[in-house]
Amino acid sequence: MTTITGYKQDNEGAWIPKDPSAVLVYSMDWTEWLAAGQTITAVTYTIQTRSNDPAPVVRVSQGIMTGNKITYVELSGGQVGKIYTVTAAITTDDSSVDRRYFRVKIENRSL
Repeated sequence: MTTITGYKQDNEGAWIPKDPSAVLVYSMDWTEWLAAGQTITAVTYTIQTRSNDPAPVVRVSQGIMTGNKITYVELSGGQVGKIYTVTAAITTDDSSVDRRYFRVKIENRSL
């Protein structure tokens, strides 16, 4: 299991709201999925593309946090009313491979 704190759940899985002007970091904690002593050596985040999207969600940066068990992606943009699927694909130090995804729902957010 992968821990994704702050996300909401529905019948399709994890999702999180994002304002189109926000530039935010989203993380995934893989600790419970990893075997004892196992660490993540590579991660690639991809975003489902949409045709004719004038303001898609864009990956600003991605990486592995200290301890090599938590990955992150920094996202910007997005079109209000659209939902984007963000997928994390990891490789571990023993060449295990897995992937998880979450959805980003773009909405204007206020206080």
